[in-house]
Amino acid sequence: MANAPKSAGKESREKWGWWYANRFLFWRRLSQLSILAMFLSGPYFGVWILKGNYSGSLLLDTIPLSDPLITAESLAARHLPDALTLIGAAIIVLFYAVLGSKVFCGWVCPLNVVTDCAAWLRRKLGIRQTAKISRGLRYGILVLILLGSSVGGMLLWEWVNPVAALGRAFVFGFGATGWLLLVIFLF
Repeated sequence: MANAPKSAGKESREKWGWWYANRFLFWRRLSQLSILAMFLSGPYFGVWILKGNYSGSLLLDTIPLSDPLITAESLAARHLPDALTLIGAAIIVLFYAVLGSKVFCGWVCPLNVVTDCAAWLRRKLGIRQTAKISRGLRYGILVLILLGSSVGGMLLWEWVNPVAALGRAFVFGFGATGWLLLVIFLF
């Protein structure tokens, strides 16, 4: 029988032990922290493993990695990205095609820690999620972002992209990003 949301994972922990029940969470957090450390090693220690941010970066000053959505926005806004950006976006799309589209969210994105903490707290406090958002809404938002970028001639999503904002906040300070994170946490 399934556990109540408040005691999610309890049965697995009792049967297999804490480590086995939480092994993927451990490795996901280690992956997220390692990638964040690779970004922060440059500004803080002068060792540039990943140069840039979560939107676009260079791995070891050689391999470009670019957010495919930002690249698509740039193309929609009629701004031709340079070759490295296009190659970087192709690398990420290929990576998603091989490993799955949720890999970034679960194993790379620093915002995942915030959303996981919020979900954990909601479970522990017995707060049920009442808003049901259609899974197809993401495609509608994608179309609106690309149309908005096309009409406005700018990268529309980057104005509110919480992943990019969080990455910048780790280097430059949190400021208004703290409010954005609070909204995401409470939502």
